[in-house]
Amino acid sequence: MSLQTLHITNGNSLTDYLNEINIVGEILTWQEMLCEGPTISNIDSEEFILKRKAFLSTFYDIEMNVQEFKEEINILNNINNYKEVVLWFEYDLFCHINMIAVISLLKQKKCQLPIYLVCSGRIEGEKNLKGLSELTTGQLLYHYKNKVLLNNDDIELATTLWDTYCGKDHNLLKPYITKKSSFQYLSNCLKAHITRFPNLDNGLSVLEENILSIVKDNPIRSKHHLLGYILNYQGYYGFGDTQINRLIDKLSIFFSEADEQLSLNRKGHEALYKKHNFAAEIDNNLPFGGVNRLDFQYSKKENKLIKTQINAN
Repeated sequence: MSLQTLHITNGNSLTDYLNEINIVGEILTWQEMLCEGPTISNIDSEEFILKRKAFLSTFYDIEMNVQEFKEEINILNNINNYKEVVLWFEYDLFCHINMIAVISLLKQKKCQLPIYLVCSGRIEGEKNLKGLSELTTGQLLYHYKNKVLLNNDDIELATTLWDTYCGKDHNLLKPYITKKSSFQYLSNCLKAHITRFPNLDNGLSVLEENILSIVKDNPIRSKHHLLGYILNYQGYYGFGDTQINRLIDKLSIFFSEADEQLSLNRKGHEALYKKHNFAAEIDNNLPFGGVNRLDFQYSKKENKLIKTQINAN
């Protein structure tokens, strides 16, 4: 009996798509959202599960399916019984942090197999970046045929980035923005991550500032209407409805809503024109791996994270 390929996908939507077009092999569906919440390097541990379970419950009122998570991990206990691993992850930050976690986990499981990457993003003839599930069958099969074999340096890079993300100094990620690798969109994702900390001038991340600009420059009827705009114009973040809705709620202090019209209030204009730092007032202290969002602020002038004064000692 010939050995199978193990496919690791970025979610149920893509798994269903691969099954629909009869991609040969076994599929492990990676369900995690590791771009938010606390993480530790050792994913296959009770400590990791407890941290993730507490985060999802506290911040999103979501009950983690621990049994499903353990079943996913257990598949990797016999990883060398397959012939190869194919990772299916997209161009955005959401997918890339999951991807480096999976690669690190494969290394922890002593994986000796060839590891390939199928990654979507720029498509010839298309204006916008595309997720894997958005591709036509022909485009998806083309990507699969041209999957990229990760070399030892790529695997070491992903593992180092995961360990750094789980650590206390995310400035250590900066040198890797310019490092060459098989990860075509890694540089964009690392930049996106660094700039999702509060800006030193107004206390907003790049994405939060862009959201205020969307409200200022477009006829937005409601928060739900705003959600649609953000999902389509969020660049390299790749966030879903749940994450964006939480972000909109946190930014509600900057909006006025009346007569089916969402508009910036005085605070919103002050934030856009950098008249005041609103980081404490927004109070969005999401954990990002090994740090909390409000532990640092991003200095555009110095292009680095600065320890927030109250947390400086």
